[in-house]
Amino acid sequence: MQIQALDIKEVGKVEEVRQGIIKISGLPSCSYGEVIELANGYKGMIIEFNPSGAYGIVFGDEQGVRVGDPVYSKGELLNVPVGENFIGRVVDALGRPLDGREEIEPAGFNPAFREAAGVMEREPINQPLHTGIKIIDLLIPLGKGQRELIVGDRQIGKTSVGLDTIINQKGKDVICIYCWIGGNNAAFNKIIQQLKQKGLMDYTLAVSASAGSSTAEQYLCPYTAASLGEYFMYKGKDVLVVFDDLTKHSWVYRQMSLLLERAPGREAYPGDIFFLHSQLMERAGRLKTKFGGGSMTFFPLAETLQGDITGYICSNLVSMTDGQIYLNTNLFQEGFKPGIDLELSVSRIGSKAQCPAIKELSKGLRYEYVQFRSLLRLTRLRTKLSPEATAQLQRGRTLYEILTQENNAPVSQAEEIALFYAFGKKILEALDIAQVKMFKNDFFKHLEKYNQSLIEDLNKRGELTEEIKLQLDKVIKEFFRTLLPE
Repeated sequence: MQIQALDIKEVGKVEEVRQGIIKISGLPSCSYGEVIELANGYKGMIIEFNPSGAYGIVFGDEQGVRVGDPVYSKGELLNVPVGENFIGRVVDALGRPLDGREEIEPAGFNPAFREAAGVMEREPINQPLHTGIKIIDLLIPLGKGQRELIVGDRQIGKTSVGLDTIINQKGKDVICIYCWIGGNNAAFNKIIQQLKQKGLMDYTLAVSASAGSSTAEQYLCPYTAASLGEYFMYKGKDVLVVFDDLTKHSWVYRQMSLLLERAPGREAYPGDIFFLHSQLMERAGRLKTKFGGGSMTFFPLAETLQGDITGYICSNLVSMTDGQIYLNTNLFQEGFKPGIDLELSVSRIGSKAQCPAIKELSKGLRYEYVQFRSLLRLTRLRTKLSPEATAQLQRGRTLYEILTQENNAPVSQAEEIALFYAFGKKILEALDIAQVKMFKNDFFKHLEKYNQSLIEDLNKRGELTEEIKLQLDKVIKEFFRTLLPE
């Protein structure tokens, strides 16, 4: 006689439903983060409990939940599916496909709210993460395992910085995860279409919880992206995660907290909003070989209002990341793209994550650029300048032109080295801006045509040996002789 297995679980009852949050009675043994199952098949998670009952969030449309419905305790914490099969796919916060293709077979499940790797499991960050954006690679260098905040007003290129970095990882064995939180579907679909057209989905996956998704899914979305990234990191891979954006994530959490009647603090956010994001940011890093040897780099995006970087969420994120890239609306409007303000942008990893050639060429560039911006402000007040100031302005304008870069056009390490080597030689200041622009656009093509081995060497080793300097000098002379004979 076969004895049927018993399934013992606690059963509660829905007492109240309000905008994706349910009050439950009758789950005396529940714990924070525990998975619950509702009568309509939806899943949820416990986010608060007290003597009068427990509160949960519903992953799905709360319209199907009714007062009096039974709630079953699963007795387990929330896990999300992970695995290689997610590469090239678009999924929601629970790992379910959103791209209309077949179901994804996971390799396993990782906790959504996993504890970050300890200090003894980590290695110092000293390997460069090449973004292909000249101003970042030279003046705000990033390393694999770093957390770099991208902050600025709406519509001035924050997402473009993240996407250009993803584009530049092609062929570099880096897994990219794009996490979309609280934005509209049309904008997200446009980004995915762009990634597909450029053939980037071979190493990219996207996790989306748009504005139309439930509050619970928008809250969970960045943690799911981090869990998927951790799967690859512990397998020894390098991972880049772009969170677009955490301001909307904090809005969702504020909404949840106010519905839970938690005491509001600064800007009506609850007191634990700092913990919410620091718990997430801590998961980035670079592991020692015996713990997997991979790395996970985070690019959290945050939105400012009229350039106010002292806002609560922005200042919180600045304090828990390894630097910030600040995009300035005025710079963007005057045509300097990406509109990165070097006076407020910083990388706390610094030159430790640069190849020798770029480290050598970037010395003093930030100071020169900031000095140029100051001098530019002064020239609006006076017309007569000393010859030294005029020469400094001309050099600054040349640097300004070289650093300007269009969207979706990341450049290789070799091109950066070649351009800034020429700038360091002080030969570009003799040209007018139109000629500098031509040099910027055409010189590397000339180099590709006549000296492919030099490009390969610069990309691979990133060193400026005497032999390479002689070769670059020769190519620069040939370029000017061919295209600018006068």
